[in-house]
Amino acid sequence: MAHQSDLIAEDILAYLKAQEEKGMLRFITCGSVDDGKSTLIGRLLWDSKLVFEDQLAALEVDSKKVGTQGEEIDYALLLDGLQAEREQGITIDVAYRFFSTDKRKFIVADTPGHEQYTRNMVTGASTAGVAVILVDARKGVLTQTRRHSFLVSLVGIRKIILAINKMDLVDYDAERYETICDEYREFAKDLGFEEIACIPISALKGDNVIERTDVTSWYDGPTLMEYLETVQVSDRQTQLPFRLPVQWVNRPNLDFRGFSGTIASGTVRPGDEVIVPASGQKSHVERIVTMDGDLDEAMAGQAVTVTLTDEIDISRGDLLASPEARPSYADQFEAHLVWMHEETLLPGRSYLLKCGATTVPAQISDLKYKINVNTLIREPGKTLDLNEIGVCNLTLSKSISFDPYKENRGTGNFVLIDRMTNATVGAGMIDFPLRRATNIHWQSIDIDKKSRAELKGQKPRVLWFTGLSGAGKSTIANMVEKKLHSLGKHSYLLDGDNVRHGLNRDLGFTDADRVENIRRVAEVSKLMVDAGLVVLVSFISPFRSERRMARELFESGEFVEVYVNTPIEVCEERDVKGLYKKARSGELKNFTGIDSAYEAPESAEIVVDSSSQPAEEIAEEIVRQLFG
Repeated sequence: MAHQSDLIAEDILAYLKAQEEKGMLRFITCGSVDDGKSTLIGRLLWDSKLVFEDQLAALEVDSKKVGTQGEEIDYALLLDGLQAEREQGITIDVAYRFFSTDKRKFIVADTPGHEQYTRNMVTGASTAGVAVILVDARKGVLTQTRRHSFLVSLVGIRKIILAINKMDLVDYDAERYETICDEYREFAKDLGFEEIACIPISALKGDNVIERTDVTSWYDGPTLMEYLETVQVSDRQTQLPFRLPVQWVNRPNLDFRGFSGTIASGTVRPGDEVIVPASGQKSHVERIVTMDGDLDEAMAGQAVTVTLTDEIDISRGDLLASPEARPSYADQFEAHLVWMHEETLLPGRSYLLKCGATTVPAQISDLKYKINVNTLIREPGKTLDLNEIGVCNLTLSKSISFDPYKENRGTGNFVLIDRMTNATVGAGMIDFPLRRATNIHWQSIDIDKKSRAELKGQKPRVLWFTGLSGAGKSTIANMVEKKLHSLGKHSYLLDGDNVRHGLNRDLGFTDADRVENIRRVAEVSKLMVDAGLVVLVSFISPFRSERRMARELFESGEFVEVYVNTPIEVCEERDVKGLYKKARSGELKNFTGIDSAYEAPESAEIVVDSSSQPAEEIAEEIVRQLFG
């Protein structure tokens, strides 16, 4: 919706021209629960006469029905659109609203105040240039005020409006206002903000929102709208080095080959030199093509197709960049990570990392520490839960191009995706590449896997036995190895208990430790297969994600999953080690099948049941099927 203007009736073309030339400011409102964020934005829309008549009629009805202001208008209802929000009187989702004044256009994000919706707040802040942080004048700076201040700092917002709201409830006390300002500035001094503007307001009454009022005669600064209309937020992305993530190689015919994408930063003109960091190849821009014709210049935020003067190898996911300021290119980096899913982050688990147009498998190789966003204190931890933030090292399956987030928001952010469900589970901001990644290379070795396998006269592979404790995995795997030995095969059995005496003796039985347990064993198995051996792995390995990760380490046909599908009732009857009894009594925690999940294979190559067939016969069938 646009600001009402006389030009609409007098000269619509002039009005549209004026609208087109006005600058745009994105800002976010945040703060603790009931600080008045939705009411403030509703008041901005109301006082700017940006509410349609039908909205007004509906608002008056809803205010009486579910409002919190008695017979008065509840401005928050203009923003709280979800039924759950209206029923509870809180903001849950991020609500975006567009409006404009004579001087500027705005997009505002109203974000939740509750701690459990931190991920929603981060989403809203990711594209904002200014943050309006509300504080209830009665309560002062709260834990959630500190939390949101840290988060907006983390995503790169440098201009803050500290809107001290509900001044009407403290009789517009100037001393109270000054106390809150001083407290907040002291807290925020290390967060890297360039500017903090403190404004006393009453969103409900409208004081100092649009118009200045006499009740705060002691305040001589701008109103909230005056500040929003005049604050200088430089379009930093256009001033940064050129970056174009290639989203599509456009090849409509034999005579045209262009590279399409949205420019992440910088500007580009025909004749400019560009480089592909992945290959180091350089070329020059020949044309900048759009649906409306060729451009003489394109800048950050524009979707374009670029053609080059040379035929060089470029595909989706590559990055075109300025050769004078090349981005980093590495397969490891440190990052701040905001966890956004109910299922806990497990270091070592394989996720998909999406950075720009690039998607690659990735693992959290090291969770260095968690950040208590209430106190900003670093805390140790092995995992991240929903809405927690940590600093971690990530290892990727291949190198990608990126910039540190503090230098370039457009090419320094990423999301993590669960490989099984495709759910977005985390959002990250890259700190810096781990330089050692560029110093480690594969050493060339003359004797390879094929040569070692030919010497042994066998096809190397891994037989991965999975199933519940007591299912019979180790018994069957042991019999299979005995039969392979009698056939002259070179093999090795990696048993779960045995490995925990040495290689994995430092690991417990939490989900995070189980993931790391399997990751290490999978890597060892890969080395043994490379040595030409037949490797038998007998591990519960309860999670599909880790078994999938293990499978992907091997070539096609080298990984054989053997699911020992013995019912849990039978496993409990056997209870060879007395573990089920301890788990049932509560003496043993995190026991698979009792209080820790087992995810059965969905498409194992071999499925057996030791409760209906002797282990000897099962082993004989496996050997005959794979080596007969």
